[in-house]
Amino acid sequence: MHCPFCGANDTRVTDSRLVAEGDQVRRRRQCAACSERFTTYETAELVMPRVIKSDGTREVFDQGKLRAGMLRALEKRPVSAESIEAAVERIRQHLRARGEREIHARDIGEEVMQALKRLDQIAYIRFASVYRRFQDIDEFRAEIDRLAQEPGFPDDPAGGR
Repeated sequence: MHCPFCGANDTRVTDSRLVAEGDQVRRRRQCAACSERFTTYETAELVMPRVIKSDGTREVFDQGKLRAGMLRALEKRPVSAESIEAAVERIRQHLRARGEREIHARDIGEEVMQALKRLDQIAYIRFASVYRRFQDIDEFRAEIDRLAQEPGFPDDPAGGR
């Protein structure tokens, strides 16, 4: 590690500790040449797969887009920010764990639909209507009927809340 003060290559670690819930290592270092101390942070560089869009173009995975799509569906719904962030993180981890270099956008959409189904059924229907391009009320009704047939579907209109 180069010293940020004098540029020397010889620095030594004087202290290391885990931070950010164990996802990062904080290291205190001291330069052998000028004796200045500084702090570095080390994190694992985990590569996300590239996204293959429906038109065949490829783009870098964007966690912000994932979150924005979910937030749009969850707008004005009683779901905590922590639950949303946890769902985004689970999707991101699952996509990375697949070990693929590229992933189709439709696979990401299916992951989002499953997450929304667990978080809030209204948000799920909202997302599904755009994602699956519902054309009329019958398609909405069919999706709601499919959702109602699933085990664990709440019987009360408030969705168990």
